[in-house]
Amino acid sequence: MKKKAILYILVVMVLTVNISMAAAQEQVYRLGPGDVLEISVWKDEELSRQIIVPPDGIMSFPLIGDIDVRELSVPELRDIVSKKLSEYVTGAEVTVMLLSANSLRAYVVGKVNSPGQFPITMQTNVMQLIAMAGDLNTFASSGSILILRREKDVTQSFPFDYDEVKKGKELEQNIILRRGDIVVVP
Repeated sequence: MKKKAILYILVVMVLTVNISMAAAQEQVYRLGPGDVLEISVWKDEELSRQIIVPPDGIMSFPLIGDIDVRELSVPELRDIVSKKLSEYVTGAEVTVMLLSANSLRAYVVGKVNSPGQFPITMQTNVMQLIAMAGDLNTFASSGSILILRREKDVTQSFPFDYDEVKKGKELEQNIILRRGDIVVVP
């Protein structure tokens, strides 16, 4: 009986660690167009520079050429630059810093007081974005709001009932927004 209990505890521990690791990976910031990076190579000023990730996500760096940085984390980019530079510079110590996260934006269109694009964090939800947009105006259809999310050439639509969430009901609708999400307020 003790062996089964110990085995059960070990399985639960492994599952908990796996779930925690997956959640942590979801929280890693991924680079996108408009982000400002500083890439420094220790003791080599000619290779150190600030780079703005272009709209196509392909940045160029001396000696190593083009790198597709879309959806890379800062540590992943550092590892790639270090590895590619090691072919040309022995013992290159590379540092990559995210100076400005300009690609993390969501949009609000329709019947809000200040529609537009807004900077978000990795924890910004729909209610917070609507607040940034100055709340709904008096002509808004608060029960018919949609969140549009484009992933891999497919657009998903999520319904959002402002009044229900405001009452503390159906809170699962108040999703965490992602880069590029559009909140449509009819």
